[in-house]
Amino acid sequence: MNEVSQVTEVAKNISDYGALVVMGAIYLLLSASMMIAVFKWFKSIITQIMEDNKDNLREVLNETRRQNELLTDLAEGLRPETQLRIRNLTGFAFDLSVEQVCRLIKKVRDENHIADRDKTEEKIKKSLKVIHEDRNSRFDSFTYRGKCLSAFCNEEWIEQVAKVVIDEVYHADGQNNGRAYTNIKLAYDNIKTDFYNRLHK
Repeated sequence: MNEVSQVTEVAKNISDYGALVVMGAIYLLLSASMMIAVFKWFKSIITQIMEDNKDNLREVLNETRRQNELLTDLAEGLRPETQLRIRNLTGFAFDLSVEQVCRLIKKVRDENHIADRDKTEEKIKKSLKVIHEDRNSRFDSFTYRGKCLSAFCNEEWIEQVAKVVIDEVYHADGQNNGRAYTNIKLAYDNIKTDFYNRLHK
């Protein structure tokens, strides 16, 4: 019924306005709807291209940042003056630790009842931990390859030095400051070597 009324309407329009005018109107309607469809299609393509470009640019930017961080890391590690600065700074810090530990040995011998070995060992380890953490807090101010220098230190060093200190305090031949200094210096030379190896891993 609806189709019949549409056909009747078209026929009436043709008789009223002429066939050419009606065909022109239909052509204009079809052209307008086609142009709208084409514009929407182009818009969706352009929008998709822009989204893809945005994602690609984001990936390129992230990759560039990663590359810059890596290059900065490598450049810092390759600069001779950076390594020289670190060696000088840490050398002074470890040499100071040698002196502190030698004073600790003397203090433990003089001020403690060393017959109570367990308490003496506990006190030695606590004192060495304080020395270790104090040195690390100073290292926190300096970085190498994006990390604080304290990140390259090892808690096991406390036990290594504690063993040497305890051996010196309870040495069978008694007190000998020269021997104590030599043994502590040797322990810290090993620690320095371990530290420099950790820097280059």
